[in-house]
Amino acid sequence: MKSLLNEHPKGLFLLFAVEMWERFSYYGMRALLVLYLIQYLFRDLDNVTATQHAGNIYGWYTGLVYLTPLVGGYIADRFLGQRKCISIGAVLMAIGLFMLAASDVSTFANYNFIIFTVGLFLMIIANGFVKSNISTVVGMLYGDDKQRRDAGFTIFYMGINLGAFFSPLICGTLASIYGFKYGFMAAGLGIIIGYLIYKVGENKLLGECGLYPYKNETRDIGEQRELRLREKRKIWALFVLMVFSIIFWCCYEQAGCSMALFAENETNRLITIFGKNLTIPSQYFQSLNPLFIIVFAPIMSGVWAFLNSKKSEPNSVVKFNIALLLIGCSFFIMSAAAYFATIKNVSPLWLMGAFFVATIAELCISPIGLSLVTKLAPAQFASLLMGCWFLSSFVGNLSAGIFAGYYEKISHSIFFIILASFAIVLAFILFLITPVLKKWIGKY
Repeated sequence: MKSLLNEHPKGLFLLFAVEMWERFSYYGMRALLVLYLIQYLFRDLDNVTATQHAGNIYGWYTGLVYLTPLVGGYIADRFLGQRKCISIGAVLMAIGLFMLAASDVSTFANYNFIIFTVGLFLMIIANGFVKSNISTVVGMLYGDDKQRRDAGFTIFYMGINLGAFFSPLICGTLASIYGFKYGFMAAGLGIIIGYLIYKVGENKLLGECGLYPYKNETRDIGEQRELRLREKRKIWALFVLMVFSIIFWCCYEQAGCSMALFAENETNRLITIFGKNLTIPSQYFQSLNPLFIIVFAPIMSGVWAFLNSKKSEPNSVVKFNIALLLIGCSFFIMSAAAYFATIKNVSPLWLMGAFFVATIAELCISPIGLSLVTKLAPAQFASLLMGCWFLSSFVGNLSAGIFAGYYEKISHSIFFIILASFAIVLAFILFLITPVLKKWIGKY
């Protein structure tokens, strides 16, 4: 552990802690969102209509948090610097979460939905200020040291999933026992802790990294060069893979909507401990994905390294294909579970299996995609293409929520098998065009 601390800038561990608490807030709130909408804000509507409205709101919310980082990054680069933007985002996030809690207070009954909407809007803006800029500061800590920087981002990624693991357990428990407002307040308290940690350590541990906006350096037209055909092909290959990633995220983001409803209504959550019957809060299942990432990310990294040493590591396009096949398999599991759930509530092992397969799929596409963008994007378009990658997540998440709105309108087994079949068909199409994409992107 001591050698690990010495190998990396101390600022990394500050940002690790801040991001852990920020993700604690985001995923804690996300675990409650759909259930809160259906069971509280839309409780006077029929179940079908409430589910459709909740799915649409969930889709827009989880989609827009991937769109606003483009704006937050632009403001940081041109005007404020990353550090000020992180502070602004943390404060806005805390205010937004406490407004969500206030929307569950009966005293404000006539204004509950208005308070909720303003709180959700602040959360979206806050994510835009924090999400892109904290990662940028991590990169600044390493300068041109790409080897240690990759390892640093791996450590940073673990912080994200550590916060995502604990938040549904804590926020979900409070919401189940005391009410939704206490779950939202716990998420708000999390970002306040992260903000205080950040303010105590930023000047000492971050130096001038991210303190000022970039200088606007004007280049002569003669310094700019037209993209070669080879570079254009790489860009086109990226856009093609982004289209396939949209389908992946549309399936994957069911975790917070349709799969959350399945956990709530169709999963047997009763357990007996020391002769006492207890009900597992459905939000606990949201912790499975980050738990599996924490456990299996190092293993997957080791697998790729081993295959690379044997000169048999699949390239990025093949990994995308594997991801689509696996996410399809995870929803075949969900379809089977939904079929048996028509008879009686099913074992939680079905959800655990589906989350496990989906997590392995995520590890084949999420870090691989980000890495591929940095490898293939021409320097003058690097930020733009990274923004396009986040836009694909925006479209995928939005589509996930809209599709989840139909969860109560059709057979749940058919609902999940549609997603599974779509992913498998897209994997087959990607397989057919893989030789062309491999030719365009080269060894990557």
